[in-house]
Amino acid sequence: MKKLVIFSLIFLHLLMTCPADCPVCGSKDYVSADGGYIKWIDFKVTYRALCDALKADVESYGSTNHVGWVEILAYLASRNGGNFSSYKASDIKKLLDKMSDGSSVASHVTNEKLYKYYLEAYGAILGGMVGEYTEVKVADDGSETRTQKYGLRAFSPIAAGYYYGESDDFGNARSFGYKRQHLGHDLMGSVGTPIIAVESGYVEAAGWNRFGGWRIGIRSFDGRRYYYYAHLRKNHPYNDIYEGKIVNAGEVIGYLGMTGYSSKENTNNIKTPHLHWGLQIIFDPSQKEGWNQIWIDLYALTRFLTANLAPVYRDKERGEFYYFEYPETPD
Repeated sequence: MKKLVIFSLIFLHLLMTCPADCPVCGSKDYVSADGGYIKWIDFKVTYRALCDALKADVESYGSTNHVGWVEILAYLASRNGGNFSSYKASDIKKLLDKMSDGSSVASHVTNEKLYKYYLEAYGAILGGMVGEYTEVKVADDGSETRTQKYGLRAFSPIAAGYYYGESDDFGNARSFGYKRQHLGHDLMGSVGTPIIAVESGYVEAAGWNRFGGWRIGIRSFDGRRYYYYAHLRKNHPYNDIYEGKIVNAGEVIGYLGMTGYSSKENTNNIKTPHLHWGLQIIFDPSQKEGWNQIWIDLYALTRFLTANLAPVYRDKERGEFYYFEYPETPD
């Protein structure tokens, strides 16, 4: 029996304190006075809630009453103010029971303003992670079998078979250059560990940064998400990565290292080898580099994404890691 190499081709179908205009407790709207863009998100959805919402989404897909996981999470957040610390699986079951008559999620919302806010906010964070994709099985003779599927199509930033350690570090103090908060999530591992593109998109930034060392920034095709991968390996941080390149979810984009905290290029000045990965949400161009940036706490989401670990193989002649993938182009 031939061994099969299974890989997924993902197709596109596609700050720390509460501000005065917080939709939960502030007296103002969460958008600007002229009906503008979201300026703040405090993402506190738990791992368990993410898993249960995804399960409900996938199980209802294809039915007459399909319910999306973002809708479910937005509904729950509109009731708990975005605080999922007391979440129970029965919370989603109660909603699904209400919808058994064919009604929509929105018809059961009691706070429409909060629901709309969380629907847009969570949609911006999670919108590219679940959807249709094609699973391709390749036999030793090169023949392919393709199967259309629906489900989680985003990947863990660490390749399958590689260990990493972590802690709940979002918002911790950082002092290199100036005092600031840590707006990402650090995954401690071995130098050379393959780093995976969480979602498909365009390479928006690549090269040296005095804080992040060798780093890569990838913008999602819808423009809402900017994935930041930093402290990549000295001398060989990545292979064939350049600004403007399209990368696929699940593709190897670089290698874990300890570069950064130096104005001198290609310097190891990080004490512990790790990947810093961050997720910035952008509703308006001014938020990309401005004072009003939105970065997401990735602790729960990182654990959630371990459900999809990308396998890699080593090209012995070239000494590179690759993920079995096919080219993807945006709509």
